[in-house]
Amino acid sequence: MVANELMNLGATDLAALIARGELSAREVTDAKIAVIEQRNPQLNALVAQRYDAARGEAQQVDARRMRGEALPPLAGVPTTIKEVLDVQGLPSTGGLASRAGHRAASDSEPVACLKRAGAVVLGKTNVAQALIYVETDNPLHGRCNHPSDPLRTPGGSSGGEAALLAVGGSALGLGTDLGGSVRVPAAFCGVASLKPTAGRLPDMGRLSVPVGALAIPSQLGPMGRRVADVEALLRVLNPASFALPASTSVDMTKLRVGVYEHDGVFAPSPGVRRAVRDAAAALRSAGATVVSWKIPDPGEAQALFFGLLGADGGAGLKRLLRGSRKDVRVAQLLFMGGRSAPTRSALIALARIFGQGHLAAVLQSLRGGNVDDYWRLCERQIDYRTRFAKMMDASDAGALDLLLGPPVATPAFTHGATKDMGLPGIYTTLYNVLGYPAGVVPVSRVQAGEESDRPALSDMAEKAAARVEAGSAGLPLAVQVAARPWCEHQALAAMAAIEVATPRSGPTDGLAGPSGS
Repeated sequence: MVANELMNLGATDLAALIARGELSAREVTDAKIAVIEQRNPQLNALVAQRYDAARGEAQQVDARRMRGEALPPLAGVPTTIKEVLDVQGLPSTGGLASRAGHRAASDSEPVACLKRAGAVVLGKTNVAQALIYVETDNPLHGRCNHPSDPLRTPGGSSGGEAALLAVGGSALGLGTDLGGSVRVPAAFCGVASLKPTAGRLPDMGRLSVPVGALAIPSQLGPMGRRVADVEALLRVLNPASFALPASTSVDMTKLRVGVYEHDGVFAPSPGVRRAVRDAAAALRSAGATVVSWKIPDPGEAQALFFGLLGADGGAGLKRLLRGSRKDVRVAQLLFMGGRSAPTRSALIALARIFGQGHLAAVLQSLRGGNVDDYWRLCERQIDYRTRFAKMMDASDAGALDLLLGPPVATPAFTHGATKDMGLPGIYTTLYNVLGYPAGVVPVSRVQAGEESDRPALSDMAEKAAARVEAGSAGLPLAVQVAARPWCEHQALAAMAAIEVATPRSGPTDGLAGPSGS
């Protein structure tokens, strides 16, 4: 098999070929390492490698097959891990210089689970500092570049994973998601990912928001080049006590899908809107009932996300960053979140006076308080979840099973855009507030002439979005599919139907982007 064909195979394809002896695990591992060595100098996606150990593990898979042993489901599949998840002997730093000398004494349980399933772990991938922003850049490991345009980011905080998957340097990736950290990179790079239901795959790491922040818990997030790969990884990691029906068991003709193009907070670009319409048409052709829908009270969802995560006034983040040089975006966030109530009120008023509505809304939500304030926010979250579910029940088509919309307002950001944009809108964060499972599947690419129709506004986030949209033709576009809690199989079934209907929407495969590379 020629190298290009091998690189374009998904994880489930590779596992099947290795199990049948049509490919050896060692040759697949060597091929992936060769891709990484060729592409990583430009990407800076892989930041810690274990090639010798990976080759040894691949040879063990081949030996087991030669002996006629039954192989586990991911036997021989080259896999990479988000830098913050422990892999024995490798650093887990979160982009913090204070942890540069760290080496994990053992594998974290998710990594150990992957190894028991036969996955061959190649190394660990780059992240945003402290996993805070959707731009993979930190003072310790440096900036990660988009696979098809070096002037853009692959997203974050699991950006290294998405970039490496997109160029075929890895077949599976394991990330984490607190507000879109596997979904935004997947959308930017043209790969698939899933944030599970809150509580299915808890992220027990300590290098992001404090682990006790259980109102919006971080979740492990499977990533892959194909939807089937994401499902395979989810199935391996899923606890035995949690039911996980197969996506193939879903009758698409019985699904009711609510569709929205705008989250009600931040306007999407034309290509993003068109991708949603294309995906809706694909689901309709597959037999699903598709109706228009509108997110209820989006401002409350935004306030809850920032309010719950910032309820400690940034104390946990400050403690984590002690002794490390701060990324400029992280420093800015800490400055805004750490102001006294009178100062913050003055900043909010000034932002509104100068037309900075998006900044004012975020500042309004970033207020630390006491324990009672936090509990009141949790009560508001419960109320919002209840209202949201009732709205889904009351659609024109009856109770909705799925929601289809954009994963992010624009295509891949230019480097540094998050300083002014942050994560615009509530496209991904909504489902962290709700705890719903939500997955991303690539659909299309930005076409010439549909880069932007954003009006000229004084708002700095809107101006930054317009700069991002300029020259974005050719970049991947994706959609997000969300399901009711514990119904990942329905989301994955819809994602697979969209994938089949849009065969040209896959990973970037390292093609030169609009800005050249």
